[in-house]
Amino acid sequence: MDGTTDASPSSKLHTRLRLWEFPDSYIFEPIDGLADLYLSVSRTSGTMNLVQDLPSRGSTTKYKVQTVYGVIGVLKLAVGSYFVVVTDRDCVGSYFGHAIFKVTGLKVLPCKNAHNTTSAEQKKMETEFSELLDAAERTVGLHFSYDINLTLSAQRLHDLGDEYKALPLWRQAEPRFLWNAYLLEPLIENKLNQYLLPVIQGSFQNIQAEVGSEKVNVTLIARRCTRRIGTRMWRRGADAEGYAANFVESEQIMQSKGFTASYVQVRGSMPFLWEQIVDLTYKPSFDIVRQEEAPRVLERHFHDLQKKYGAVLAADLVNTGGGEGRLRERYAKSIEPILSEDIRYVHFDFHRVCGHIHFERLSQLYDQIKDYLQKHKYFLVNDKGEKIEEQTGTVRTNCIDCLDRTNVTQSMIGRNILESQLQRIGVFGAGDTISKHAAFDTNYKVLWANHGDAISIQYSGTPALKGDFVRYGKRTTEGILNDLKNALGRYYFNNFADGTKQDAMDLLQGHYMTSVSRDMAVPTKAGLLDSYASFRLAFALVMGALMFMMMSLRQARNDVRHLLLSLLWAGLCIGITQFVKANGRTFTNRPRFHKSRH
Repeated sequence: MDGTTDASPSSKLHTRLRLWEFPDSYIFEPIDGLADLYLSVSRTSGTMNLVQDLPSRGSTTKYKVQTVYGVIGVLKLAVGSYFVVVTDRDCVGSYFGHAIFKVTGLKVLPCKNAHNTTSAEQKKMETEFSELLDAAERTVGLHFSYDINLTLSAQRLHDLGDEYKALPLWRQAEPRFLWNAYLLEPLIENKLNQYLLPVIQGSFQNIQAEVGSEKVNVTLIARRCTRRIGTRMWRRGADAEGYAANFVESEQIMQSKGFTASYVQVRGSMPFLWEQIVDLTYKPSFDIVRQEEAPRVLERHFHDLQKKYGAVLAADLVNTGGGEGRLRERYAKSIEPILSEDIRYVHFDFHRVCGHIHFERLSQLYDQIKDYLQKHKYFLVNDKGEKIEEQTGTVRTNCIDCLDRTNVTQSMIGRNILESQLQRIGVFGAGDTISKHAAFDTNYKVLWANHGDAISIQYSGTPALKGDFVRYGKRTTEGILNDLKNALGRYYFNNFADGTKQDAMDLLQGHYMTSVSRDMAVPTKAGLLDSYASFRLAFALVMGALMFMMMSLRQARNDVRHLLLSLLWAGLCIGITQFVKANGRTFTNRPRFHKSRH
């Protein structure tokens, strides 16, 4: 770090900062009483210094002042650095007595020299990256705590030694779930421990209920893995390292009568190489990539799960037939060599058994996995903090998106686990269920519905389908209509918006780096069609041709030439439509940095 003043040895994170925006620098002034030093950042070079005083402010000095609640990190691009700060936050509950905040406002602070002599190609790329930074400011589902490690489950937190707990929060964090790991690197290099705010992406929900004279607190946390983070259609399957798309850890925590219980389950795309590239059709075809590698990738994925969770039961909810059926066959065949007492595979054709309305038939799946759940238990500590039970295995659930069918199934598992925990500590009697307590039942359904919506919005852009069953316990006409609206919304986002969103995610995660200190490969030039293909342009041409065709048809009765013209316009409409259909992938909003894995 530049300058002569060392960073404070304190690891207590700053909770409130006054941001001064001067013409040549940004100054972060701690206003929480934790330190007397200011963090000064150059607006031209991005260099950081701890200083003792604010710059002198004359009557002609121009500056802006606002309160911020943390620094997410620093993104280094080819011609400058960008500081990402939290401008708004909401307290959404507490985790073992520590406040948890949801980010509701982000701001990107550019640090770049307007006269920097970079190449024209780099400047062009920087302009394009500015669009991605705008998308980055709209990132949803970010949560953090100033005091506790939110990346670890209750069981893993309990098992940590005192020496480990004394480390700064960013050092304690589980790398898979640390959303801003890449952005924190410049702050770590400058030893700015009090500014290193660990952030997760997911959700944090909490409800309270009364059962007789006892109070029950239930918390539901989603932690999204960043290894293969992305959008619905541009991140499917697993990568060569075994990291699965849309991999989310869901932890349900119950506190009552001094006891604390927790259960962790996970979801994730089928863990082998497959993709489903958008091409303007409603349901693009599934494509299994390098089938011979599927067993190796899948084994690597499950080996990693075993190291972190113990035993694993894979609940596969996809259809038996059609395109989903081909994926199921590949999954079942590839996992067969590693099946054992600690790795089980259960296929349950959700749509065939439950249809669109009979989700209560999920009890058939529960009957198949009940023995596994009872064997591997859940985490439980008493009022003295002593561990009574330990969770030794998890359930890994998937459908195609790992959103809608998956959330319905996970909520069913979570409900049964919670009921057994409440019976164990004496809040429920034998045979008592959540559904027998109306207020508790209603709030619990909403808890899981909100959980599913949050995960779905981050991956697909819309709330979860089938959410009315999770929320109300039954399918409703309004819910079916909402599913139709959300399905159309997903089609739009997948085809016309998610490419840019995917690039923004990759940029923030360091999956595509443009730092001046690293080799920067300039993307190859696009072909003529790639450069000018636009669905909006094609749609406008088709609409224009239709309009001229209708005008010509009106005049056809007076002049036969207009009939010929109308046929010409009709042919143009059909030709453009067929051309767009044949080149559907080209006319979608594709990630700039995405490459097919063929």
